[in-house]
Amino acid sequence: MTTAHHLRLIDGMCTGDFPQERTPSVSGVSGPGYHTAFLRTGHEPWDDDEQAGPEHRAQCLAEHDALLTLLTARWGEPQLMSLWSAQERMLAGEVIPDPWADPVAGCEFVRLWQVEGRWVAIGLILEESGPGCELTVLVTIVDPP
Repeated sequence: MTTAHHLRLIDGMCTGDFPQERTPSVSGVSGPGYHTAFLRTGHEPWDDDEQAGPEHRAQCLAEHDALLTLLTARWGEPQLMSLWSAQERMLAGEVIPDPWADPVAGCEFVRLWQVEGRWVAIGLILEESGPGCELTVLVTIVDPP
């Protein structure tokens, strides 16, 4: 996917209605009060090509940076929200409700904007060891944890 495609997807998520029940979408999952899209997943088949993994990670990071640059130009500087305390609460047994459970479980932090009554969060999940990289976006009316 291209950055232009990502922007069109985010625009649709910002203006689209939310379903009454959790349901899969073409790009992710939607539910009451939220849309989630997986812009780039970390589960690409590498085959036997040792270069594919690092190239995937580099491309994912480049897409993340380009998207942040364009959204910052559009909406201003995002908040950098650490998810550390929510992760600690989750590990202690607290249930983090949808739609924030997945970002809390996978991201150290998100870039966050509030746009016309909706939160827009961009998350990046990097494998500690290995080339894995995931880029996700969450649009929600549910306040962050």
